[in-house]
Amino acid sequence: MMEQEQNHQKIGQELQLFTTLEEAPGMPFFLPKGMVIRNELESLWKSLHQQNGYEEIRTPIMMKQHIWEQSGHWDHYHENMFFSQVDQHSYALKPMSCPGAVLLYNQKRRSYKELPVRYAELGLVHRYEQSGSLNGLLRVRSFTQDDAHLFVRLDQIEEELANVIKLVEQVYSHFGFDYHVELSTRPPNSMGSDEQWSLAERALESVLKAKTIDYQLNPGDGAFYGPKIDFHLKDSKGRSWQCGTIQLDFQMPEKFNCSYIDSENQQQTPILIHRAIYGAIERFMAVLIEHYEGAFPYWLAPVQVVLLPIHESHLDYAQSVQETLKAAGVRVELEKPDQSFKARIRKAKKEKVPYLFIIGNNEKDSASVSVQDRAQNQLNQTVVDFLAQRQEDSLS
Repeated sequence: MMEQEQNHQKIGQELQLFTTLEEAPGMPFFLPKGMVIRNELESLWKSLHQQNGYEEIRTPIMMKQHIWEQSGHWDHYHENMFFSQVDQHSYALKPMSCPGAVLLYNQKRRSYKELPVRYAELGLVHRYEQSGSLNGLLRVRSFTQDDAHLFVRLDQIEEELANVIKLVEQVYSHFGFDYHVELSTRPPNSMGSDEQWSLAERALESVLKAKTIDYQLNPGDGAFYGPKIDFHLKDSKGRSWQCGTIQLDFQMPEKFNCSYIDSENQQQTPILIHRAIYGAIERFMAVLIEHYEGAFPYWLAPVQVVLLPIHESHLDYAQSVQETLKAAGVRVELEKPDQSFKARIRKAKKEKVPYLFIIGNNEKDSASVSVQDRAQNQLNQTVVDFLAQRQEDSLS
């Protein structure tokens, strides 16, 4: 297990993706190349959420302690929280984003016609973890959850759950992950009535059966406010990682007096679906580093192309190719002929760059490039042809 856990840190250091420092234990620092990966993950997330009818929000990372008492986190989670005093008031750094989403929902009077309300948030959260358990990006104290909170009517639960599962499948398809599903039921330390828990568990089970998804029952491992569906990804080494989760919650809307007016002009309480797909950006990145062993697919790679002019006389043409690629949005680096050609080839391969463009006399004279991919397949083509092929790949 330790070898597995150290691996993403070793690769992350070699590829200059992130670092951890004693000045902020459990709070990783992201280097420029690591930020490329983060930004690509967030861009994919935002695009798919917009397509699926979500509205993006942002809520404060710190709120007054009474909010966490009202939500139930104080009773069930306070040992994992950070607290502070500001203006003689007790505050807590948020360990989860749900109370903030609930407060936003309550900012206006709601009609049944408005539901479902789908709020999505890349929320920075903080949780206290023992110093001995901290591990790179896998176990941290500060991380970004790809949260969503859906306020739904009783008659919308199953349709919205099915739509969430569809979105989970859309996201994971970009990485080629297989996964298995677990359904976790009421834990001993929980809130709410037997009737609410029974209804929520039946709804989750019904959706899984309707979508013919095989699942494993995990009794007593639900969240304190509701049962959940967890998605366990299988990486290239056959290891399992719990990432995505869908949780059905009758408790928090009641605790915060959330309401909407139904078709009979009566006040009703919505049901809350909590949901994350990556789980946490940091942990998901660790899984990807392990899964790809640092050899990221083209769309996710921090550097997508390295240009290798063989001699100084090829540098002007290589720079013009670099400008063309940059204008097309390609992340490209130019390795000038300050070192031997073999040394520059070794460096690019060690950095696991998807494509090398080798430029010599033939390429300069024919306005082409010699392209080598990570599998060492080689072909000569124009830059225009290369860009067209990458565009075709991204659409397939």
